Amino acid sequence: MKKYDYLIVGAGLFGAVFAHEATRCGKTCLVIDRRDHIGGNIYTEEVEGIQVHRYGAHIFHTSRKHVWEYINQFTEFNHFINSPIAIYKDELYNMPFNMNTFHQLWGVKTPAEAQAKVQEQIARMHITHPRNLEEQALALVGQDVYEKLVEGYTRKQWGRECKDLPAFIIKRLPLRYTYDNNYFKDPYQGIPKGGYTRIIKKLLEGVQVCLNTDFFDNREELSAQADKVLFTGMIDQYYDYCYGELEYRSLRFETETLDMENYQGNAVVNYTDYEVPYTRIIEHKHFDFGTQPKTVITREYPAKWEKGEEPYYPVNDPKNTDLFAQYERLAMKEKNVIFGGRLGMYRYMDMDQVIEEALSLAETELTYEKP
Repeated sequence: MKKYDYLIVGAGLFGAVFAHEATRCGKTCLVIDRRDHIGGNIYTEEVEGIQVHRYGAHIFHTSRKHVWEYINQFTEFNHFINSPIAIYKDELYNMPFNMNTFHQLWGVKTPAEAQAKVQEQIARMHITHPRNLEEQALALVGQDVYEKLVEGYTRKQWGRECKDLPAFIIKRLPLRYTYDNNYFKDPYQGIPKGGYTRIIKKLLEGVQVCLNTDFFDNREELSAQADKVLFTGMIDQYYDYCYGELEYRSLRFETETLDMENYQGNAVVNYTDYEVPYTRIIEHKHFDFGTQPKTVITREYPAKWEKGEEPYYPVNDPKNTDLFAQYERLAMKEKNVIFGGRLGMYRYMDMDQVIEEALSLAETELTYEKP
């Protein structure tokens, strides 16, 4: 006899939202995760009174009002606005590319001066049909912005030369001709007070959760316990890589507690020089405007993904898109297995998109009115 309506593999944001909605509709769920904590990659833990984002910075932002209202049921958000700083060698720039950046680069003060400088550099390139990421970036922002703020960071992020990356990766590099350091344009932004783990705990109230439980160690017995399986892990792993491995990029984190009040003065500082091995340093207390006597920082190193490593985001180039389509065709034949989340859907998604996808699945599966 089936014990649960749903076995949900993965206690991250997608699985937790679906489990909450299913439970709300009277369904029974068993949520399992191979890690020793809930929350997936948005997991936060308290260190020295500071909410530390263990798997990299997660800044909630959305233009979807219904998603913002939904997530605010479970926590209160502060008014944090992401305004990263970029450091290239011994030079410091504001991000995203805006009038502050252009003044720092060229000393210009008006939008007309900045636009003229950018257009002059773009025209000098004579690139009409970009063949790769480097040419695409040069055609969009010119040489100075590309060389100081795009090239090194992108090479580190992808582990390849920009000439070897497809142009579509950066279809656009927005240039703002205003003095505005707000990275996101979304009207709803912030960091949850008390951290993201608190949200996941509330989403999973009344749900059976088993941690340190790897689906692949006992998949037949686990699957037999539920009518349906919601799988949020890697779709190619689910099918034992029968068509080959999809590509992912991984990350490595170095976190340390420092006996000082303020290390870098900003939550996120990007290092765009290729010679610096990490892409950014996160100082967690600034997400919450913290005043603790100590601080916690994390250096973030992009890494090649290999089996056994943690996959963080998919490489959605044409080769992998075609390979995923083969796995997707297998998935469409499944009657009792559903795939969700970044890894299950092999798609990069921000947190608001993850929530929307989970709610959409719940609406389809549970035939209830969308909150």
